[in-house]
Amino acid sequence: MLTGREVTSLSERDRGVVVETARGTLEASCVVNCAGLQSDLLGRDVLGPRPDVRIVPFRGEYHELVQDRRFLVRHLIYPVPDPAFPFLGVHFTRGIDGGVHAGPNAVLALAREGYSWRVVDRHEVLALLRFPGMRPLARRYWRTGAGEVLRSLSRRALARALRRLVPEVRRADLVPAPAGVRAQALGADGSLFDDFVIRETPRIVHVLNAPSPAATASLAIGAEVAARLEAHLPGDGS
Repeated sequence: MLTGREVTSLSERDRGVVVETARGTLEASCVVNCAGLQSDLLGRDVLGPRPDVRIVPFRGEYHELVQDRRFLVRHLIYPVPDPAFPFLGVHFTRGIDGGVHAGPNAVLALAREGYSWRVVDRHEVLALLRFPGMRPLARRYWRTGAGEVLRSLSRRALARALRRLVPEVRRADLVPAPAGVRAQALGADGSLFDDFVIRETPRIVHVLNAPSPAATASLAIGAEVAARLEAHLPGDGS
């Protein structure tokens, strides 16, 4: 197993795949591209410069309940999901250590690795704005997006949203916790994919969207990817 090697490009040949990394070149019979936030960039040389799917980074910011208020939440508390939107909304998650996470929101990140507002990638922002799906996305969800930004910038607004689930929660009960970035697939028509998106080229299986419950369904996802990969292995007559 090779780790710690940044992959810079993939290129297919008649008998295999050339994997260029920051520490040399590798060759393989076939490859699974499961690079999350970078999956569309890694596959662009194979999928084409204008793919019908683009990864859009959405930051999910969490807070925690302070220790003396954790008694308010004794189990998982989730809202009723909106089937028109792939994000669940803020909820409470009680961990095995007794801690209680509140969140996340879903804020458009300004960089693929944008774990805070301070991280901005101008090239990434411009690339997002040029993608055809961004305008219809903004028109469709601008009100929802504005609410997400408000809850990101205002702990008072976040507490107000959480009180719909637990009325006793106060602003002072919340302290910041680490954020994550979701690799959300966006279609050229502005649709946010709420299902798995897998593309195949002759010798590469590209996993471009693996939404919740990806962890819960990991064994089934692995079996599906393995079955697809098997068709690309040598000896299949290709």
